[in-house]
Amino acid sequence: MASTNDLKNGLVLKLEGGQLWSVVEFQHVKPGKGPAFVRTKLKNVLSGKVVDKTFNAGVKVETATVDKRDMQFSYMDGDYFVFMDMETYDQLMVDRKAVGDAANFLIEGFTATVAQHDGEVLFVELPTAVELVIQETEPGVQGDRSTGGTKPATLETGHQIQVPLFITTGEKIKVDTRTSDYLGRVNG
Repeated sequence: MASTNDLKNGLVLKLEGGQLWSVVEFQHVKPGKGPAFVRTKLKNVLSGKVVDKTFNAGVKVETATVDKRDMQFSYMDGDYFVFMDMETYDQLMVDRKAVGDAANFLIEGFTATVAQHDGEVLFVELPTAVELVIQETEPGVQGDRSTGGTKPATLETGHQIQVPLFITTGEKIKVDTRTSDYLGRVNG
């Protein structure tokens, strides 16, 4: 338990029927009339939905302990992603649903942050940018390079993104894991 006076960004609260909400931002308000209150913006840990919620100042709220660890993706086992804790070498099987969009960018050996609460995996978080190899893309048309156009390309994970026309099969590129945007070539 914590008081609304102890709120800070990133703190995970357990509200309404055990749902987990992460504090995105908060503001203490002391009006001239009436009691003080705390205005918050909360994000549902599982669905990603963001809501505004107001608490009276000093009210007790239940906090949830979320354990975030860096783990290395080892391999796929059916519909499960197997991650290894780099400190204990324990293996953790994570359901595809909990991995979410991160599955588009995971290859063996990548490190991701795995968040758990009471032994249940909440989500898997990747760095904002990863380096992946282009598995397949059409060759760019000669003379088309100045238009700044894009073409589809399939990454080594099987995920398809848009890349500039000059990118070729086998090149290593940097990709934004939040938006699937091409960020640039990786030299070497």
